[in-house]
Amino acid sequence: MRNPTRAIHWLAITILAASQTRAQTQSLKDAFAGAFKVGAALNAKQFSGVDARGAALVKAQFNTISPENVLKWEVVHPRPGVYDFAQSDRYVAFGEANGMFIIGHTLVWHSQVPRWVFQDSTGKPLSRDALLARMRDHIQTVVGRYKGRIKGWDVVNEALNEDGTLRHSPWQTIIGDDYIEKAFEFAHEADPAAELYYNDYNLEFPAKRAGVVALVLKLKSEGVTITAVGSQTHDKLAFPTPARLDSTITALAATGVKVNLTELDVDVLPSATRNQTADVGLSVQGGTSINPYPDSLPAAIQEQLAKRYADIFRVLLAHRGTVDRVTFWGVGDGDSWLNNWPVRGRTSYPLLFDRADRPKPAFDAVIRVARPPHA
Repeated sequence: MRNPTRAIHWLAITILAASQTRAQTQSLKDAFAGAFKVGAALNAKQFSGVDARGAALVKAQFNTISPENVLKWEVVHPRPGVYDFAQSDRYVAFGEANGMFIIGHTLVWHSQVPRWVFQDSTGKPLSRDALLARMRDHIQTVVGRYKGRIKGWDVVNEALNEDGTLRHSPWQTIIGDDYIEKAFEFAHEADPAAELYYNDYNLEFPAKRAGVVALVLKLKSEGVTITAVGSQTHDKLAFPTPARLDSTITALAATGVKVNLTELDVDVLPSATRNQTADVGLSVQGGTSINPYPDSLPAAIQEQLAKRYADIFRVLLAHRGTVDRVTFWGVGDGDSWLNNWPVRGRTSYPLLFDRADRPKPAFDAVIRVARPPHA
């Protein structure tokens, strides 16, 4: 009798090899041309060329890029009056050299912001006017430097709680609820032609989605320029359902703005917490039970991941014209933030390319959605 374990292993190798062969002549950016842009978030090694293999994959597969960290406040504006554009200049140059739609991430966020931003020289909290002036200087300087080059900005990131209310961040506490409006106004002043986005996670949950819808409608009623809502879409194998993804996009689009999927990945590992969250500050302890695939992903899970991605992209194609951009948060599995979040040391497999930047069966499944065999 044939060894079933060996047969499954052989099948997995065969499927992966077929996917790699097809990927040599197919790309995501070409497959979805005319529907929406497809991109990835890059780390410094990729856009600087240190990771030549990763850089080559980005050039071959994507037509839009986002920066993982180099335009966050702590990197680009680490000290009062001191800006460091060395890495962000390389990022923008990489995008321009390869004809890509370049995204700036992110201008105003509660995380990865130095403590000094909210304090005066004595360490006391700034006044509203002083923090608004500091915010305006940062946005005008950063956006102004890349005016006409960075085409879209995540202006405000993750400003809402899970119940749809405003998060009590230092921005909200010191300035007030209108800090979001002010951030968008300052960004539009700095580059009137740039697309401006609000970006958040868990928009598949009704309460948070309602909060975002209310926020967008409020901004629009006040004449604030906002181009799109970015839904991060950090998914699991079984959540959200295609129907829920569809209803989320429909609800966001009803506000009159475009919808971007900005940080797409699919976590195949067991949940480490009871709550669905993408809070980067979360850290929990865990054992081997939540790190079940330390060496490789079983064929059965590869198949589930492929089906999951196919389901996602079928929904996205149904919303072509509404969905403007789909960006994966990372290029290959080795780049993913999920490898160490929220449990350090976990091995994750959430993207379309593996740790050697080879296409996985999920890649092939996504390509088939765009180009079915009978087409």
